[in-house]
Amino acid sequence: MSQYILRRVLISIPTLLVISFIIFAVLALAPGDPLAQFAVNPAIPESTRQLIRQQLGIDQPWHIRYVKWVIAMFQGNWGFSFQTKAPVIDLIWQRLPQTLQVVGVAYILAILLAIPIGIISAVRQYSFFDQVATFFAFIGFSVPSFFTGLLLMLVFAIGLHWFPIVYSSTLEITNWSSFVLQIRQMTLPVAVLVVQQTAALTRFMRSSMLDNLPLEYVRTARAKGLAERVVVLRHVVTNSLIPVVTLIALGIPTIFAGAIITENLFRVNGLGQLLITAIQNSDTPVVMALTFIFAVLTVTFNLVADVLYGVLDPRVRYN
Repeated sequence: MSQYILRRVLISIPTLLVISFIIFAVLALAPGDPLAQFAVNPAIPESTRQLIRQQLGIDQPWHIRYVKWVIAMFQGNWGFSFQTKAPVIDLIWQRLPQTLQVVGVAYILAILLAIPIGIISAVRQYSFFDQVATFFAFIGFSVPSFFTGLLLMLVFAIGLHWFPIVYSSTLEITNWSSFVLQIRQMTLPVAVLVVQQTAALTRFMRSSMLDNLPLEYVRTARAKGLAERVVVLRHVVTNSLIPVVTLIALGIPTIFAGAIITENLFRVNGLGQLLITAIQNSDTPVVMALTFIFAVLTVTFNLVADVLYGVLDPRVRYN
């Protein structure tokens, strides 16, 4: 196992370098000027703009800038934002708590809802509960998150005035009323992510349960006189969770990327909104840092999923 993990880690290093090279090349060759706001200001002469370019290092060829970026990244220096002039790492640490609050809570709720719903749907296949759960899972998986978000905003924020539309990142929880306000403003963005993730995990859990229910070991357990609840929970669910756990691990970087739309829709001052703003302003250091973080999350949790599969299923051997 340790040799397999070491081998995968060593493979992931050139993989991430290739990903970062492609992202940097796309950003460098894409149209857009990070100093565009100065070009429309007649008070800033061309010589000043050239001096700013030299200070930011964007007057050099893009491949040289990429090499410098890689060297600085390994030294823990993520550069400075072209727009705010603040260190990129500071911007990320400022926005990370808001993203974790929304994304983390949503993913935990989705797991807690999807697993029991998938189990009950499989055990009571073709029942009314199964048909309703399958229908809503299909709808939640098919409808894009921006449509779900707009629908929830129209019904619960604009129509019923139950929840605020805009997420306030400056809210400090000091008493019970501020805590309730935090829960209220988290409800809609969390609900959008929960609907989508619960739908996907429910379908996968139900399918995995249906694959295991007809197998020989289940009939053997029933023939021994075990109660149906014991057969389902101790044997079927345990084996059905093996592929689901790996899917959950693989879904962590996916939900971070999917939260970009939700954060911008509800004005959550998180990493997703930071990425969109940086793209619009051609803020290359910020875009590079965030996209590289998403790439690292994807590669890391792919490894975690493979390792978990081997831990949960003793038949899997890593040679």
